Amino acid sequence: MATVTLRGLRKSYGPVEAIKGIDLDVADREFVVFVGPSGCGKSTLLRMIAGLEQITSGDLLIEGARVNDVGPADRGLAMVFQSYALYPHMTVRQNMGFALRLARVPKAERDRKVEAAAAVLQLQPYLERTPKELSGGQRQRVAIGRAIVRQPKVFLFDEPLSNLDAALRGQMRIELARLHEELQATMIYVTHDQVEAMTMADKIVVLQAGRVEQVGSPLELYHSPANLFVAGFIGSPRMNMLQSEVAGADATGVAIDVGPGARIVVPVQQGQVRQGDRVTLGIRPESLAAYDEGQLAGTVRLVERLGGMTLLHVGTEADLPLIVQTDGADVTSAHAPIRLAVDAAACHVFSADGLALPHLATHRLVARPEA
Repeated sequence: MATVTLRGLRKSYGPVEAIKGIDLDVADREFVVFVGPSGCGKSTLLRMIAGLEQITSGDLLIEGARVNDVGPADRGLAMVFQSYALYPHMTVRQNMGFALRLARVPKAERDRKVEAAAAVLQLQPYLERTPKELSGGQRQRVAIGRAIVRQPKVFLFDEPLSNLDAALRGQMRIELARLHEELQATMIYVTHDQVEAMTMADKIVVLQAGRVEQVGSPLELYHSPANLFVAGFIGSPRMNMLQSEVAGADATGVAIDVGPGARIVVPVQQGQVRQGDRVTLGIRPESLAAYDEGQLAGTVRLVERLGGMTLLHVGTEADLPLIVQTDGADVTSAHAPIRLAVDAAACHVFSADGLALPHLATHRLVARPEA
């Protein structure tokens, strides 16, 4: 079983603590993604797992064995970096088999492993080419193949798609997901791109300033963010955040005024807030809909037509900027007046300290009203 366990893991550079006591369990064959903004500590944490950064305190266990003092080469891991780091004078075959050659693996076995990895990555036609004869996506596949031939316990990826253009990134996301399924391997992946995290991960670890903000499946983080940071980071387009005030609270939820004469009741537990408290109301763009009798009135300031969907940037009467996600065939034009209905059951309420109020156990998402 290729499991990875972190217990109270910390990393300090002099007086600066970069990783601040992280506990995490990565299960066998799980695809875990570390995500967060630049400087949050995700790459540092990955390098600590790889053995490239010394652990200041805490325990790192691989397959249940403590490996804090075990060298990188002896941890049974393989790492794929952002840069391809291919030898330009070597062929694809030689690049992929180089680590095996250094380990004095017999040539016949080395060739067998390289051929097997090339078949998985669809690189057989390119084995005799040099890196300069390959596209960016093909070079990245060679770098991944170099890791596969070592048959590691765990694959580590440090922003491997950052150097690719948008089309190639999309293609490589699909290939990595397929590779994970085919190899049935444990993978830990670092990215700042929440779209990569949402589309590939079994489990996402959201990091900020060296701490874990939330751990969960992509849909858990999207529909039940633990705090304002996770709510704002996960989701594209991002969640609308409205500074509001509690108008009342009872067993049905928390009532919030969203505009002049407009009030919604969000089905969240009211125990943490009371009337008059300042809160943040979170509304996903798809939880707003154009509706003649909607609670919010405003004006469309900008329209983004993205093919399959349209984004309306709306300024409300209360001067609250909102992004509304509609169908790609939406013909709404800029500067047009609009009324918006809010799907209260799909909204989120965050207390003054930024923590999400738990939804009531009985709540369910309701269909949005038709325009």
